Amino acid sequence: MYQLDLLIQGFPGRAVCHGGLGWSTVSLLRGQGRVALLDVGAFGVRRELSQQLQAQGVKPEDVTDVILTHAHYDHAVNFTLFPNATVWIGDEELTWAASQPPGFNPLPELYVRELLTRERVRRMLPDDEPLPGLKAVAAPGHTPGHLIFVLTANTPPVIFTGDSAKNRAELLSGEVDATSDAQQSRDTLAMIWAHWRAVPGTVLIPGHDLSMRLSADGQPDYIGERKAAIAAWFSESIHTMTTINLCCDAGFGANYRNDDL
Repeated sequence: MYQLDLLIQGFPGRAVCHGGLGWSTVSLLRGQGRVALLDVGAFGVRRELSQQLQAQGVKPEDVTDVILTHAHYDHAVNFTLFPNATVWIGDEELTWAASQPPGFNPLPELYVRELLTRERVRRMLPDDEPLPGLKAVAAPGHTPGHLIFVLTANTPPVIFTGDSAKNRAELLSGEVDATSDAQQSRDTLAMIWAHWRAVPGTVLIPGHDLSMRLSADGQPDYIGERKAAIAAWFSESIHTMTTINLCCDAGFGANYRNDDL
């Protein structure tokens, strides 16, 4: 079995006026002589990621493997921080990402170019195991070559869905926000549910939400407590900050649809 620690807790939201708050889950797996990160987050989580690694007694040079669900910047750019790591990414995903022209999309062009040329990058196919007991599964939709990972070495198993299932709302509704192919995303969600239901107690770790386990009646129940806030300077003193709590209880705040904005 691997020791599993969540270093960055994904958040199921975005800012209305700018593109922030969409930070993604970063997981640490240790065992069988390997120290692996599953997804590595964007620039904005670097300080927190450094602190969490230190708290776990892990130095950047200790990381042996960086495993990427897909090439979007908020999951991939920090692979450059780990000099000794083999970087694993889907063959179809990297081929697709490299073929996209520069534009206003979530692909970090220069980092994709680095993935193409760096010696210690390994391209995965579905059913490959970047770690013993961690299997890659094709999960197209959000991106054409997206992969999820199923950890069968642990009991109960763990499913890392990346952005093929970003949050609980997507899992329950059967619809995915920000997808390259809506029907593929729906099919992928059905596949994820099949894996989730196959073994009682299986833990699901989504790309932008708390971890979950199915309850006795088959509903996704959160594991743990959401922690998210912003500290802002609204006063005239650099020493005074206002904390804005982003962990809303049910019923707090207004609900809105995209077309209401």
